[in-house]
Order: sequence, then structure tokens, then C-alpha cells
Amino acid sequence: MIRERPLVVVGVPGNRRLDLFRAAAAASGWPEPTVLPWYDLASGPVEVPAGALVRVDSPGGDVATERLLRGWDHDPDLYRAEGTGDHHAGFRAALARLADAVAAAPGAHLLQNVDDLVVMCDKRRCHARLEAAGVPVPPAPDTPVRDYRELRAAMERHRWPRVFVKPAHGSSASGVIALATAPGGRVRAITSAHLTRDGDGRPALFNSLKPCTYTREEDVAAVVDALAPDGLHVERWVPKAGFAGKTIDLRVVVTAGKAHHVVVRSSATPMTNLHLGNARGDLEALKAQVGPAAWDAAMAVAEAAAGCFDTLHAGVDLMATPGWRSFAVCEVNAFGDLIPGVLHEGRDTYAEQLHALDTGRRPVPPAPVGSAS
Repeated sequence: MIRERPLVVVGVPGNRRLDLFRAAAAASGWPEPTVLPWYDLASGPVEVPAGALVRVDSPGGDVATERLLRGWDHDPDLYRAEGTGDHHAGFRAALARLADAVAAAPGAHLLQNVDDLVVMCDKRRCHARLEAAGVPVPPAPDTPVRDYRELRAAMERHRWPRVFVKPAHGSSASGVIALATAPGGRVRAITSAHLTRDGDGRPALFNSLKPCTYTREEDVAAVVDALAPDGLHVERWVPKAGFAGKTIDLRVVVTAGKAHHVVVRSSATPMTNLHLGNARGDLEALKAQVGPAAWDAAMAVAEAAAGCFDTLHAGVDLMATPGWRSFAVCEVNAFGDLIPGVLHEGRDTYAEQLHALDTGRRPVPPAPVGSAS
């Protein structure tokens, strides 16, 4: 029986995500999960029990872990927007160690393909995979963008007056820029990055819960160029549908191929992330307004996006164009299942994952006899 196998979660002790998953396991009748701290995995080789089912959660929020992942000799400031490239390199290396540990444990099985987790956490590679699979995505430039000069050249070449610029390995809207240009050299950038300068005049970016607006080109260029060493992903700014007087998109959590948990993210700014002071929209009212055909089409796009990755769950950021005539996937989040209070048949996103395992919706190889003991 699947519940008799050890359940291991790679996570950050005390993290809300981990607490919610443990609560879901207890409520669903699963045994207490064993926590493999991200700090241990970032430090070096680890071991997992034979027969274990291994689930990977976000490594975010712990300074000591972040220092190890980045390979720095000093503690990082988690409010800074820079440094995501170093984090991703450490993330890749840590997941490779985890894969080795699972392969060495008889009957152990990862619930997420670690190579796919790496791709999902690289916006450029994620976008390319979705596009290759025919999943609708916002158009991206046909050549890499490595600084502000190349950004403006790409915008002019494609005749895009408005784009989103995103750190390739960022999350939670960190460093995201909504850039609009106009004739006469005018620019307007709305971003979560607060630009400061040190004593030598060098730019430093701090994440802000209140989006900042910059209209001087030298400031916009400074923000872009400060983020560029970590890698940039650029997309054409596609208009989003409105609802109740606000711009909206959807966070759709797809579990074992099915979209069951949805949050409407409503904003007066181009960025809809809820932690930036935005609000949840009325899901049932929105579904009633757009109608079942458009809603089912939207959910099918989200499921197709998640289906590009071998993972138990994924958080798909989905936008509809005005009139709900077409859709585009903005991102696929490896750890996008934190939407507390949203239930499907009485189950939150974490209980849904366990239910998928219980009912065989997410099949796992059987453990060899005696391996789970």
C-alpha cells in the first residue's frame, strides 16, 4: 500500500508550505512526512530511505541555505533582487545530488523530475519548451537580450513598444519590469525592484511590496543592467482581460494532470502577484461571466502547460486576452501550490497531491518487497 512507504519532503523547516503539507498528510491519514532540510541538501550528499516517495518543496526564505546555494562567503540579503543566477546554479547542483541519493535507495521514487524542476525555474527554457509543444505563450525575442541596449534593439526590431522583462531565475515577481516606450524617447517602467545606489554610485536593487515607477531612461537602464548578469527573459506585453474594473490573470494549480485549484489575481497595475497588495477576484462570478466554454478552454491550456513537465503538481500563471478569445501561459511555477483556502471537494492543494497518489492518478513504481521498512 502506497501509504506504507516513507514520505520524504525536501523543504525548509518552519516554512508555511511545509507546515501545510504536513497538516494535509495528517488530515488525510498519511504518516508524518520526514523532512530533508534544504540546508542539508545544499551542504552536500544526502541519503533517503529505501522505498521513499520524495517530494521537493521550495528552498526559499532561509538565509543559511541561500548562502550555500549561491556559493557565497557571506550571507545574502534576501530582499535584494540580484543573485538569482548563482542561486539557480546551486539549485541545479543540489537537485543532482538528490537524484543520486534517490537512485541509490532501493525503490525510492521522486514525485517531480528534478531536471524538469530546473527547467521550470528557468523562464527562458520553460518558455521554449512550452512554445515547442504548441502551448500558447507571449512572443519572445529571437535573440538573447543581455543588457538595456540589446533590449531596446530587440523592441525596435520586433516593433514592440511594450514588454515584460523578467530575471530568468526569479520568483514572486522579484525584479520584474513592465516597460512601455513612446515616441520622443519616453519610457515608463513599473517594477518590483527599488533602485538605490551605493557610495560609489553603483546600482543596487531591493524587492519592494509597492511597485516602483521610473520614467528616466537612465534609471530604467540601470535596473535592467543590474539584473542582466543573472540572465533576462523578455516577452511582448500582451493585453490581459479585465474583470470588475481590474486587470486579471489566473494562478491555476494542476495536480496529476487536472486543474482543480484556481485563484483570480486582480490588480490595478501590470503585476498581479498577490503579495504585492493585489486582491483575489471572485472566481465564481468570473466563471459565470465568461461562460463554461471559455473557462474549459482556459483550463485545457493550463493542463497542457503542466503536461510539458513530469511533476506531481505545477502552478500555471495563465492570462486571457480581452474577450477571452485567446490565452497565453506567462509562467509555470515548480512551487506554485501555495494558495491557502482554495478547496476542491474539500481538499486543499496539498491534500489533492496526496489524493492523486492514493487514487493512482499519479502512478508511482511499486517498491521492492521489504524496501519501505
